[in-house]
This record gives sequence, C-alpha cells and structure tokens, in this order.
Amino acid sequence: MEQPSTAYCQRCGCKLPESSHRDGLCQKCRSASTVDGPLLAADEASTRSSDPGFSPVLPDRIGPYKILELLGEGGMGAVYLAEQEEPIRRKVALKVIKLGMDTQEVIARFESERQALAMMNHPNIAQVHDAGTTERGAPYFVMEHVAGIRITDYCDKHRLSTRERLEIFIPVCQAIQHAHQKGIIHRDITPSNVLVTVQDGKPVPKIIDFGVAKATNQRLTEKTVFTQQGYLIGTPEYMSPEQAEMTRLDVDTTTDIYSLGVLLYQLLVGALPFDAGTLRRAGYDEIRRMIREEEPPKPTTRLSSLGKLAKEIAERRRTDVASLTKDLRGDLEWVTMKAMEKDRTRRYASSSELAADIERHLKSEPVAACPPSSTYRLRKFVRRHRMGVSIAAASVVVLIAFVVTTVVQAQRIVRERDRANQERERANQETDQAKKTLAFLTGTFEVANPRKGKGPSATAKEIIDGAMMKLDATKGQPLLQASLLMTLSEIYDEMGLYDAAEPPAKSALGIREELLGPNHLDVATSLNNLANIWRKQGKLAEAVSLAKRSLELREKALGPNHPDVATSLNNLAIIRWRQGKLAEAGPLLKRSLELREKALGPNHPDVATSLNNLATLYADQGKLAEAEPLYKRSLETWERTLGPNHPDVATSLNNLASIYVDQGKLAEAEPLLKRSLEIREKALGPNHPDVAMTLNNMADLYSDRGKLAEAEPLLKRSLEIKEKALGPNHPDSALALYNLGVVALKRGNRSEALGYMRRAIPHLVGTSYWKTLVEEDSDIATLRSDPEFRRIVTVVEKNAAANDGSEKK
Repeated sequence: MEQPSTAYCQRCGCKLPESSHRDGLCQKCRSASTVDGPLLAADEASTRSSDPGFSPVLPDRIGPYKILELLGEGGMGAVYLAEQEEPIRRKVALKVIKLGMDTQEVIARFESERQALAMMNHPNIAQVHDAGTTERGAPYFVMEHVAGIRITDYCDKHRLSTRERLEIFIPVCQAIQHAHQKGIIHRDITPSNVLVTVQDGKPVPKIIDFGVAKATNQRLTEKTVFTQQGYLIGTPEYMSPEQAEMTRLDVDTTTDIYSLGVLLYQLLVGALPFDAGTLRRAGYDEIRRMIREEEPPKPTTRLSSLGKLAKEIAERRRTDVASLTKDLRGDLEWVTMKAMEKDRTRRYASSSELAADIERHLKSEPVAACPPSSTYRLRKFVRRHRMGVSIAAASVVVLIAFVVTTVVQAQRIVRERDRANQERERANQETDQAKKTLAFLTGTFEVANPRKGKGPSATAKEIIDGAMMKLDATKGQPLLQASLLMTLSEIYDEMGLYDAAEPPAKSALGIREELLGPNHLDVATSLNNLANIWRKQGKLAEAVSLAKRSLELREKALGPNHPDVATSLNNLAIIRWRQGKLAEAGPLLKRSLELREKALGPNHPDVATSLNNLATLYADQGKLAEAEPLYKRSLETWERTLGPNHPDVATSLNNLASIYVDQGKLAEAEPLLKRSLEIREKALGPNHPDVAMTLNNMADLYSDRGKLAEAEPLLKRSLEIKEKALGPNHPDSALALYNLGVVALKRGNRSEALGYMRRAIPHLVGTSYWKTLVEEDSDIATLRSDPEFRRIVTVVEKNAAANDGSEKK
C-alpha cells in the first residue's frame, strides 16, 4: 500500500499526514485566532496546547532531538520540550521558526540573534545549548528547559516578604546587565519571561525568550497589539514610552530599565501601575498616549487605591497594610519611580545601577534615587550602624533617628497652634523647625569631630551629655526643647543609664503640661516614658500612678482600640507584674496583645513584644507549657522583622532559654543564652543591664548543672553591672546577690550564703521575685529552717507591712 505523503503546517510547522491538512493548516491552527500568537517562552505553554480536549501530533524528531511535547506555539514559531540523547541525556526546550516566516531576512536575523544568545553565559539567563536547521530548512535553537513559574506567582505562592522579593529581583537586574553588555536588548521584560526555579533548595530567577523580538523585528507574544497602522513591540503594561512612540529611532538599553521598574513595582505593590483592563480597553492611539504621557501613581498611592485587595496583598508579604505602606514609602518609591521615568535620560543608566540602589536600601545606606537631603542621609547612616560594635554607635543611631520624630512632632504642633493660618505660612514654620533641629544635631556631634572635639575616642555618654548642655539654646522654643529632652532621655534609657534619663524626662513633662495642658497626647507620651524609667529604677509605686494617667488620657483621646492605648496597657502591666500583682497584670497584657494584633496585624514587632511579655507572666506563674509557644512566636516575628542581631531578638532568646532551664532542658538552653549574650554585648555594650540579665541566667544554668566554679564569676560580673547601672538597692541587684547566696549554699558555705541573703532579701520583698524565691525555691530548702534566715525574713516582711500601711493611710 502506498504510504500517505506528509506536509508541514504553515503556522506551527507540525508534521502530519497530508490528509489531515487543509489550506496548509492543521486542525489546531485552523481553530486558533486569526491574529498571530506568540513564539512562547521555553516554559510557558499556550492555552491551546494545554487544552485537555486537544492532543497535537508532534514531529518525532527535529535534528538529533527527540520531541516529547509541545510547550507552546504561535504565529511565528513553536516551542517543544525535547530530549537530547547524546553526548549527554537531558531535557531541553527547542524553538523553531515556522513555515511561511522563513524569509531570507528573517532567517538572517534569527541566525544573528541565536549567535548572540549563545555568547551569553549568566546563571540567571536560560542557556542556549545548540542550533541548527530542520529538514525543511527552518532554523531552530535549543536552550535550557526551565522548570519554573512566573516570578510574581512564585513570590505570592511562597508569601515572600518585601525584603525577600528585592533579594530575588537583584539577580534579574544583573542578568539584564549581562545581556546589555553582549548587545542584546530584551524589550519584553514581564513576569512571564522571568521564571523562578529551585536549585539546591534556593529560588533562582531565570530570564527567558531573549531577543527574539529584536531578531525578527516582530513582537512574538500573545499580548502583541496589532492594528492596521502597525504594531507595538512589547507588552503594553510593561512598555517604555519610547517603545510606544514607534518612531524610526530604535530603543536603547534604558527601555529594559523601564520594564524592570514596572516589574519591581508589581512585585512590591501586587498590582501594575496602570490597570491592565483599562489599558486593554483603550484604543490603539489611547494606549500609546497613556504610556507616553500619563505619570504612574506612586506605589503607596496605588496600594491605597486597591481597597480590600490591599489587605490580601499585604498578607502575601507576611505583613499588614500599614506596615507595607511604611516599607514602600521613601527608598523603594524613589527607586521604582526613577526606573520608570518617562524621560529615559533620567532613569538609571544601567540595570546594574538599579540593582546597586536596591542593595544600598537593603543595607540601610542612602540610595542614589533619593533627593539630596542631609536629613535623609543622616537618618540612613544611623540605621546602617544600629548594630554597631560599641555602645557609642548604638546610642548615636538612636539620637540621629530622632530627626524624623522631631520633625513630625514639630509639624503636628504647628498645625494645632496655627490651624487658622494659611498653608504657606504653616509650611514655612515647619521648615524652620526642621532646620533648627538639624542644627542642634549637627552641633551635638562636634565632640566626635577630630578637629573640634575628642574625635573617635568620644564616648556615647559624652556625646549625649554634650547635647544636654546645648539645650539652653532652645529655650526660646520650649516645645522643641521638650521634644529634644524627651528623645535624649530615651537614649539614656536605652543605654541603661536610668538615673541620667530621669531629669530630662521630668523637664519635658513639665514643659508639655504647662504649654499644652494636662490632657494633651504629648503629655500622655511623656507620662508613659517617665513611668518606664521609674519602673526600671525600682520606683514602682510612683510609676503606677503615671502609667495609669497615661492610659486614661490615651483612651479618652484615641478611643479604646488604638495602638497607643495598647502600649500604655502593656507598660502598666509590666509595672504591676514587677510589683508581684500577677492577677492584675494578666488581663492588661492580654488586652494589649488583642489590640495590637487587630490594629497592626499578627506579624508586627509590637505584637511580638506583647507575646513576649505575656509569656514571661505565664512563666512566672509556672505555666511553662503556655509560655513556650508564645516565646517561640515572638522570637520568629522579631527575627523576621528586625533581623537576627537585634536586641529584641536577644530578649526572646534569653527568655526562651529561661523556661528551658526551668523545664530541665539545659542542653537546649545553653546555646540560646550564649547567642543572647553575644547579641547584647555587641549591640548594647558590655555594661548594659540587659547583659547582666543574661549573665545571671547563664549562671543559673551552670548552677543547675553543678558547675559552681563557672556560675560564680558570671554572677559577680552581673552584680557589678547592676549595682553600677541600677544602684545596690535595686531588686535586680538584689537578685544577683540572692543567686550568689544560692551558689555559696551549694558550695556548703552556709554563713556566706546568709551574708548574701541578708543583703538581698530587704530589696526583694514586694516584688515579683519574692514568693517564688523565698517560699518556693528548692535551692534554699535547707536554708528555710535556719533561725537566722527566718529572722531576716520576718523582720523584712514586718517592715514592708508597716510601710504599706502608712502608704494606705
């Protein structure tokens, strides 16, 4: 029997029996749209080829490659999944030009382009392996088969944070830079052409479909817009203004910078600058006009316009809308909008410059896209050195970061005081305040200037003390002076210098009460801050009064569900806890946590603070099984939002280790305590009270293990730090003395143990430590029967009861 002759479909090039062809087209191509489709990327199958009701008949082989399936096809060509059998066996993607498109000009351009593609060698570009011609003379080339998904889909599927999205975007920019250096302009950078695959457990972006449009002088994606006048080369949503211009002048590499900017915008915001539906419904000329003339909204503006969808977008980035808006404002808006400048001369000169600016943002360095602002650069310097190797660097960070807070407060004060004034006058006053604030800060750092002061040898305390001395210059502007006093007090507080923090906090409170009235929100802030200082000094009765008043003011002015109310609840709860009133502290902490989760979202650092504090309360109540998951969640949130070396992370590590010690999990506790100590010493300095806390807990661990010789020096160092920072009568100093007494008792030195206890117990009564240590601590069980010990306890408790009675009267 005579074998049927074969022919090739003029659209897709598939080889089928001639009897199944009609008019030079296969059945599939006859049913397709009359508008030419794309030559699809190696891993993006067309809708038609994935239709379960369609089973194409494939060519058996193209050159030495065995054809496995059709990945995608279009009017200009087809992409097949193929198998190379020799000299190595691997799966590849094979692109082939279709019949009817193989004119001499197209083939020449295709040959030139595939040679250029073969020259590229970058880990984030799909590699070209081979090239050749089919038996009918159509050119093809063989490239790496990328088993991945669109970059936007990958980021959303895995709920990558903003930082993680930026990290995965940087190699995309570097790959485009590599292509530009080889003379290749992509001209269609879209999520469909940037796939993410997983290699060695890590996501790797791969750019595909390089240069085909440029080689054939046609747009070969399904999104090409054709009209009778001509066609647009590129995808409208990602197209640069010069691409939309369609002049005879060819585009340059900055057209890819524009498209990268749009892709970055989409990764950050979860939406395109221009709504795709609106753009597609517009006529041909209107599409071109919008691309050329309409300015895209800033990322924060676009996010705010998305309504309920914004919450879903934020959740895909493991955050809430308010936090995402804060992340986008500033650096990321400047970088994105610079890349998308209408005027190509104002964009980044290269994609490597775009990548470098993103890296600078991730390192908290000034980005090139920002306005030339000294305030901005000063603030970025602080953020970059927040985890400095000395206490001076850490405190300087806090001081300079104050610039932003002060400016905002100055703006609010001006608005409240001059509400009836014209907008121009108000802006002038705000600018004047900001300039004076900057002048104050500039003068503050003269002590660290080698030509004017001590230079690098200046300590943080000397810098802050110098700032305090300069405050007289602001007496003519008392509200500005109050803001500066409040911030300098906070710096002393963070340094653990609580006695130094108290006077400026008191002065700021007095100024604000006099000028703003007793019910102003700034007064509530000062009350809250002074209450925290008094709590750390051990002045718990005084602290309670201020904390209650702060809470009352905030609830009245802001309503019961505001995040600032949650802060006051949290701080009042800590004071009550330190007083040993756990039954009162618990409901306050739970309400604070509830408010913060509702207002800020579950992944906010303040939520982690509430989780940590509630866990600590549970631990003190002996509810270790309830405390442990809260500590773990707090640790995870702080590490993700603040970074692995933040002092708050050290707090979680310290606290989690403490309950491990209580549970007898000593081997699990030790590495956590060591990491906590390392972070705190590096971030806060060796003499900070928080360092003493971790030293105390490490000593407790060694004591439980019987390593008394290792525990004792840690406790003595802890005591030295606490007595210097807090004073000898502070409960935390007394706790170190008590623990030294426990170690002495374990060594068999009863008299030495009683000596430590005699000094410690008077300052522990009435605190959260008292009942647990003196009545329940198994380490001193043998000491409770000692007459001298009982006498000490009895005298102290009688004195405490007498003092409590006199206070009530």
